[in-house]
Amino acid sequence: MTDKQKELLRDNEQLCDLQLDGLFLIQPDDVFHFGTDAVLLSNFAKLPKGARVIDLGTGTGILPILLSAKTEAAHFTGVEIQEKAADAAKRNVIINGLEGKIDIIEGNITEMTAKFGKSSFDAVVTNPPYKRSKSGIRSDDDAEYIARHEVSCTLEDMIKTASELLVPYGNFYMVNRPERLADAIETMRKYRIEPKMLQFVSKDSGKAPVMFLIHGVHLGGKNLKVLPSLHTSEEK
Repeated sequence: MTDKQKELLRDNEQLCDLQLDGLFLIQPDDVFHFGTDAVLLSNFAKLPKGARVIDLGTGTGILPILLSAKTEAAHFTGVEIQEKAADAAKRNVIINGLEGKIDIIEGNITEMTAKFGKSSFDAVVTNPPYKRSKSGIRSDDDAEYIARHEVSCTLEDMIKTASELLVPYGNFYMVNRPERLADAIETMRKYRIEPKMLQFVSKDSGKAPVMFLIHGVHLGGKNLKVLPSLHTSEEK
């Protein structure tokens, strides 16, 4: 571990080697940890060279950090409402020397249009809370509950904000659970983000999907392409 890493790492935190271009991620024990879904979304998102990208609900900054290595996008903004996660995300930017390429904003996603103005980004990526508010069993871990459930914002809030922030024909990329697919497509069309590509992810071949990846284009024409399914042995 380098002196810089030791300086930025705190008690009850782990340093995760991302196995990509020498990148690392600080993971506090009491903050929701990234999973396969974030990695799959970073592979799915095709960002044009020079793009300005915003990640709605960035957590500890995993998506901007992965995408900074996998794409030629010019700049990333990560938005996170949870203070501890946002703090870790800011340190993750520093630990990887990405201060000039990634900014982390602590705040509510619904405030970002007022902050940045409409049509401010070429692409939006998001790994939002999968579960509707008050659905499922209430976790005693507040950080996990907020990360998994629509507490601070809903799926509609996410998509509405994405539509406002995107330039015309800007790209929207999201990962979510299959039970939210109908909600996602209906809401995307409501806010004029036309679904263009859909890919299901299952644990094994022949098993029901556990996630879906979707790409939409703001003000795009109607033409949805369903890609071959992906299979993974890990599930969020």
